[in-house]
Amino acid sequence: MRNRWVTRNLNQVAVYWGNPTNDGFGGFTFDDPVEIAVRWTEANELFIDSTGAQVVSSAIVYHGTDLSNEGFLVLGTLAGLSPEEKANPLLANASQIRGINKVPDRTAQLFIRKVFL
Repeated sequence: MRNRWVTRNLNQVAVYWGNPTNDGFGGFTFDDPVEIAVRWTEANELFIDSTGAQVVSSAIVYHGTDLSNEGFLVLGTLAGLSPEEKANPLLANASQIRGINKVPDRTAQLFIRKVFL
């Protein structure tokens, strides 16, 4: 069995809300929050967002699954959130995903995924 950096270093837990959809009343609805394994790094890094603008991140999060741009992440577990926070990531002080990067590893069998918050 191969032991890759991608899987062996995701030693933190984050809560992820995906697929934000405008509810037509000035707010958003989201998929139910789920816990995912991550490697969360507080870092300022210049990246290009989905509109083509240069933006500086406040954090970079490595993860093992595809996440949606404009979804939300907060470091921690579902058990640490109130029912209101689970329903609305803005109440949980979650950060919005502003950029996505997905690169195959040297064998092209696994991908190194990171998002910029």
